[in-house]
Amino acid sequence: MNRKDRLYALMERLRDGQLHTAEAMAQDLGVSVRTIYRDMEVLAASGVPVEGARGYGYTALAAVTLPPLNLTESELDALHIALAALGASRLDEHAAAARSLAAKIDAVLPADAGAPVAPFGFATDAFAEAARGFAHMPAIRAAIRARQKLRVTLASKAHDIRPLHLDYWGRVWTCVCWDETLGGFKRFALERIESLSPLPGLFVDEPGKRLADWQGTASG
Repeated sequence: MNRKDRLYALMERLRDGQLHTAEAMAQDLGVSVRTIYRDMEVLAASGVPVEGARGYGYTALAAVTLPPLNLTESELDALHIALAALGASRLDEHAAAARSLAAKIDAVLPADAGAPVAPFGFATDAFAEAARGFAHMPAIRAAIRARQKLRVTLASKAHDIRPLHLDYWGRVWTCVCWDETLGGFKRFALERIESLSPLPGLFVDEPGKRLADWQGTASG
């Protein structure tokens, strides 16, 4: 497993809100504990809200409150997208302003019980391609609203999917779907989409294939 795939696997593990030790994650992924420590540092630097410490365990819990404003997840997502896009742009003045704004937001994000504030910063090299997924977001959002089936190509393989939900982790957008090609739920990073096209068929809720079913499986 390469490093990027391992980082996504760790994000999947941490998203359940439970505490996971570096030793357990290292054993499951076949790497050293020291590698897991480095991976946690990369995830935190990339904006993934990792909490924990060596010898204690790790989890990921996102905070969405910015005093004196209470932001919805969608509003905070929009802020992340705008800053990430500008911060990575070649518009020097705007890129500098985006980084300055990110630093100011870092300073006012709340911390729980003395826990370190999750960084709002920009992507590290490990997730530097995440902005590429932005181009597919309008089509996926529209398909979720319309219950439109999609065909996406991932790692040169076509998958016919029912898109159900978009999640945001630091700089990384992921899509939860029912994969009709594989016959099961799937989550993938938007940046991994090589091509995307709508299919003529719409879908309706079916037991076992709904977002609520996936959430029950993920929390079980």
